[in-house]
Amino acid sequence: MPRRSTQEWIRLSLRTPGILIFGMVLAPCGWILNLTATVAPNWRTLNDLPNTPVNEFIQQGIWEICRSTSTDTRINCDLQDTTYFGNQIIEVAQGLMVASLIVTLIGLAVAIPGVRCWRDKPNWVVAGLGGLLIFLSGVMTIIPIAWYTHILEDISTVTPSVDVRVGYCIILGYIGGIFEIMGGAVMFIGICRCCGGKNRGETRIEEVTGPRFRNQKQPARRVEVPSLSRPRSSASSVPYSKDSLDEDVSFPRAKSPAAPSVNTSYSGRPYEADL
Repeated sequence: MPRRSTQEWIRLSLRTPGILIFGMVLAPCGWILNLTATVAPNWRTLNDLPNTPVNEFIQQGIWEICRSTSTDTRINCDLQDTTYFGNQIIEVAQGLMVASLIVTLIGLAVAIPGVRCWRDKPNWVVAGLGGLLIFLSGVMTIIPIAWYTHILEDISTVTPSVDVRVGYCIILGYIGGIFEIMGGAVMFIGICRCCGGKNRGETRIEEVTGPRFRNQKQPARRVEVPSLSRPRSSASSVPYSKDSLDEDVSFPRAKSPAAPSVNTSYSGRPYEADL
């Protein structure tokens, strides 16, 4: 079967396709969440520390470690823990999270020229390439987040850990990575035409101007031609004959009023009842 050319597909609207809008919305949201997860020092928290108040806990991230309390908003982030930062997962997480942020920005910079909504149709190859980079950045975020969560209680530290809990950075990292994976995958789908062109918002030309339109006969147009058989009056330019003017007009207001009737029985002598 011969392959269809691109000339046989048209877009019925100049609006940006939905898959590109979906990807361009999720990608920046995922980037913001990943940025927060990267710089915030709360990948895990250590509670119930020995020889410390009950409301005091330690927050550990991939860049710094902070000590905080549940009753005070002040945080002390001057703690040093070479044992914790010497773990392999910390080094891998630092590299992959930073690389993910950079790749996401590159993907957005590549995808934006392909999603120009004021053009006749998007550049699907460029937009799909940008979506692929965004998808890879999401994968680069999920890898260290999942690895860190898997060995959450096994990461060595100088602080004796009694109660280890997941920090909010892990949750933000998961959500941001999923956003980027979904947005990038949906944008990359547009690089190929599938589902009858619905993923691109396109339709075949024959579906718009199909046989039902080509074979349909136009109805005959009825033209009213005035009759010229009646002779015209020579004394007037109005196209009516003299005989037609003598005919009674059918409109009530156009008729002449009837002459008043005369009582012939009245002889002029007044009756006695009238006196």
